[in-house]
Parts: sequence; C-alpha cells; structure tokens
Amino acid sequence: MMRIKRAVNAVKKRRKIFKLSKGYFGSKSRSYRIARQAVMKSQMYAYIGRRLKKRDFRSLWITRINAAARINGLSYSKFMHGLKASGINLNRKVLAELAVNDAEAFKALAQTAAKAVGK
Repeated sequence: MMRIKRAVNAVKKRRKIFKLSKGYFGSKSRSYRIARQAVMKSQMYAYIGRRLKKRDFRSLWITRINAAARINGLSYSKFMHGLKASGINLNRKVLAELAVNDAEAFKALAQTAAKAVGK
C-alpha cells in the first residue's frame, strides 16, 4: 500500500493563508495558527462590509437628496412622493448625482414634484 505524504499540499495551504495575511501586524502575518484566525476574522468583516456598503451609500444618497430638496422648498418624503405621482422613475443614486452636480436639473425635478404634490 502506498504512503501518502502531505508535504506539498500542506505547504500550499499555508502559503495561501500567509498570502492573505500579508501586511498584518506582528505574529498575525508570521505564525500560521494566528494568521489563519486573523484571515478568517478579516474575511468575515469583509463579507459583512460588502453588505453594509450598500446601506451606507443609500443613506448618503438620501441625505444628499433631502438637502437639495429642502433648498428647493420640499422635504425628502414630499419630493419623492411628487416624483412618483408625476411618473418620474429615477433611482436615488441618479437623484443624488443630480443634486450634487446639476442643481438646475434637480430644481426642475423639484418643481415638477411640487406641482404633483400640490404645493
């Protein structure tokens, strides 16, 4: 019966972990056992962060839209309701971009929303 040696596979496994833990402080990048724990934790945070990023950006867009809407005399909720009532389907990302970079276009949207709400 053949004897199986794990040397090559074990080295590959360790090399993969050390590649991921490169740049970590102290023994987190040098000791395999500690590096493995640090990599697992960092990958968990990265997984969570990818989901939080979506929430954070949506919150930022809403804040920007609200600020621009209030400059034009509407609250965020009235502005969004007016857009929906007038049949304008723009997502929050595009609206936030307009609010920051194209104030005239956003003002026209705000006026359309105000007419639809009746303000």
